[in-house]
Amino acid sequence: MRSDSRDIALVTGASGFIGGAVASLLLEQGFAVRALVRRSSPKTNLRAQFEIVEGDVTDRDSLRRAMAGARYVFHVAADYRLWARDPQTILHTNVEGTRLVMEEALRAGVERIVHTSSVATLAPDAQGLCDETRRLACDARLGPYKRSKLLSERLVEEMIERDRLPAVIVNPSAPLGPGDVRPTPTGRIIVEAMRGNMPAYVDTGLAVVHVADVAAGHLSALQHGRIGERYILGGDNLALSTLLGEVARLSGRRPPRVRLPRWPLVPLAHANEALARVIGHEPFLNVESLRLSATTMFFDHGKAARELGYRPRPYRQALADAVDWFRAGARTEPRMLGEARGAHDGALRK
Repeated sequence: MRSDSRDIALVTGASGFIGGAVASLLLEQGFAVRALVRRSSPKTNLRAQFEIVEGDVTDRDSLRRAMAGARYVFHVAADYRLWARDPQTILHTNVEGTRLVMEEALRAGVERIVHTSSVATLAPDAQGLCDETRRLACDARLGPYKRSKLLSERLVEEMIERDRLPAVIVNPSAPLGPGDVRPTPTGRIIVEAMRGNMPAYVDTGLAVVHVADVAAGHLSALQHGRIGERYILGGDNLALSTLLGEVARLSGRRPPRVRLPRWPLVPLAHANEALARVIGHEPFLNVESLRLSATTMFFDHGKAARELGYRPRPYRQALADAVDWFRAGARTEPRMLGEARGAHDGALRK
């Protein structure tokens, strides 16, 4: 689907990692891109050609302004933190924000919506690759991020059924590549490994995907996705040790050799969170990240391949592009790259 300047595509979270990649691809494909961004958002991923609407997904008035005349909506904005001093802020942004976005899209008569969920809503286990049929149970053991994404995904599904919301849901795995300004939890692993701060690892695995392929999956979902369906946008499934070894190779550092058990890290994770409540920075090692590492997060994106023509590139290209981008000295906020090391500009060198 190529478009022209009359087809306005609204992207929430266009200043973020995935949102920025989605918005840039839409622009390249001929859409008129309208970006809903907060005034305080970093501008790195915003292009001059975007129409900027200042606002927030939890502010109905700004959403109403942003929706005016839009044909398509990509709801990508989310609070992507595994820890927050007040966990309710994550739930409010991701659940209440999603509800308001969908309600205003219905009111504005938007033709089609792509809702960005996460593989965090799925339930992988040791029995093989996880697909869209394995839904996570919503219970009190979930951390605030996973709970918020699960509740927001279910909210969208309920509105599809009840209100005929014209939405398709995509579930990206762990994205890598240029533009990770925060960075994301996976990006922080890459940054710390580039710095030589990860001499050891825990035995876990994840599905790594290039952010450009995630963006292409969003566009394909708009073009070919079935209303009410979910599509995993995954990539290569690999052990954390493999990922860290490749980062070491690209960075000219020694790969980690020591595999750590989880139990000694539990008190350290709690201590990190206690410190974070004082200094206000998200801890790199926290209880939720440690809990997530106990499950191998491998996913099957076969449905997206069959129905959307989704074809992610090899993980080494995603990782090389991420390392190059971080090394180039991308400007970031101080809290993104180290909660206890003080302010810095985020530039990385060998």
